[in-house]
Amino acid sequence: MIKIAITDDHPLLLEGLKNILSQDTDLQIMGCYESATALKDGLQHHPIDVLLLDINLSDSNGIDLIKPLRSQYPSMQIIILSVHNEYAVINTAFQEGALGYIQKNAGVEEILTGIKTVLYGDRFTCSQTKTIIDKKAKDGLSSVPKLTRREKEILVEAAMGLTTAQIAEKLFISPHTVESHRKNLIEKFKTSNLSSAIKLAIEYGLVRA
Repeated sequence: MIKIAITDDHPLLLEGLKNILSQDTDLQIMGCYESATALKDGLQHHPIDVLLLDINLSDSNGIDLIKPLRSQYPSMQIIILSVHNEYAVINTAFQEGALGYIQKNAGVEEILTGIKTVLYGDRFTCSQTKTIIDKKAKDGLSSVPKLTRREKEILVEAAMGLTTAQIAEKLFISPHTVESHRKNLIEKFKTSNLSSAIKLAIEYGLVRA
């Protein structure tokens, strides 16, 4: 028996999904939660194998929950169930530790297959999500530049709007060093300026928008 929980802030969708999945005799629904707070409380009392997690919750962003939940419950696998079909969001979900990503308008069979796939540690994407990922690969956006720790730090700070001088002060390095790293970033992302490099980095999921 696969123990699962569903977290979504839309009561009707939550109830509908619960009723549909309850018909599968391999599944046991341990909880249905409308918020991150309720989810965290519920998991303490009802451990599960697979969590279906929405991104847009009333009290949290589902993406931000993935890493701490995986840390606290390492044997629990997480599937994002969302309306978001942007590559950056999908990529970030996987980087944070989700093992599955399913669009909310996917068929019941895909959701069931996803649950049983991630249970054994295999990644799962519904057909729509796979199409999005494949398109990015075809467009050449799947080749993520390898950045040094310092380059990533500077990229993150620049994405927040900090100037060269501000970054230098914050990271305790010289403005010249910051400029050198900025030039390296532009070269690695094959862009003409840092703004374009930041835009690509967001698509890759290296920094948050």
